[in-house]
Amino acid sequence: MDCKGKIIARLKEHIETANKVLADEPLQTTINAVAEAIIECYRRGGKVWFCGNGGSAADAQHLAAEFSGKFYIDREPLPAEALHCNTSFLTAVANDYSFDIVYARLIAGLGKEGDILVGLSTSGNSANILKAFEVCRTKGIKTVGFTGETGGKMRQISDILVNVPSTDTPRIQEMHITVGHIICEIVEETLFN
Repeated sequence: MDCKGKIIARLKEHIETANKVLADEPLQTTINAVAEAIIECYRRGGKVWFCGNGGSAADAQHLAAEFSGKFYIDREPLPAEALHCNTSFLTAVANDYSFDIVYARLIAGLGKEGDILVGLSTSGNSANILKAFEVCRTKGIKTVGFTGETGGKMRQISDILVNVPSTDTPRIQEMHITVGHIICEIVEETLFN
């Protein structure tokens, strides 16, 4: 079986999506605004929380680890965590209440004014992230939405929206990680270099 055509097609789609981000100056300004918000959050002693579902949950955990571990620089850890990492909490709340409120309930208990919650949803319509963002509004927690082209419902509720110019889930997720890595690098260099 020769799948070279499929491999080439997917790589070209990835490059095309990256080129759209590269050509989108307003989106680049938004990405910079996310980095600046996170830098300010850390300078004030805040924490950065992440959440997502499925592959976006994996991406959320990945980006949290880049802050709490290290990216390029051997440095002190930055407080960051993905909300889904406590599986006992997640399954208890989903079972006893609803999966739609798992992130809202946890950010209500852990989040503090001045923190940031980054929600990753390719559609921008994940109910559990939207409900968490609503809680953040009442607690003074800034929200950053990572979505796809339309932004979905997160467009209206995010303080800052990074909407990747694509409607294809894998390409959106690839750009979320790329953009997330760029933000991690900017934050780390600014705070520690």
